[in-house]
Amino acid sequence: MKIHKSKKSAYRPLDNYERQLIKDIENDEFVPVPNQKEEIAKAVFYAKNYLRKDKRVTLRVAKQDLEKIQEKAIESGIPYQTLINSLIRQYANGRININI
Repeated sequence: MKIHKSKKSAYRPLDNYERQLIKDIENDEFVPVPNQKEEIAKAVFYAKNYLRKDKRVTLRVAKQDLEKIQEKAIESGIPYQTLINSLIRQYANGRININI
C-alpha cells in the first residue's frame, strides 16, 4: 500500500531566495518594486523572446538536392531557407512523413 504525502504546494522553491520570497509573501512582508508594471512588461517581453529563439543548424546537403530545393522555392515565391524550415516544421508536427 502506497502512502501519499499531502503536498503543501505544487511549487517547491528552488533556492534560498525563493524560500525567503515565499515566506515574505505568506507573512505579508513582501514589498513590490515601485515600477511593478514596467518590470512585469519587461519580464513578459524577455519570456516571449526566449520562447521565440531559433536555433541555428548547419548541415551538408548534396549540391543537386539544394538546387532542386532552390528551384521549388523560386516556383513557390519564397526563400529556400523558408521552404526547408517549413518542411522541418511539418515533419516535426506529423503533417508529412518521410520514407527512409
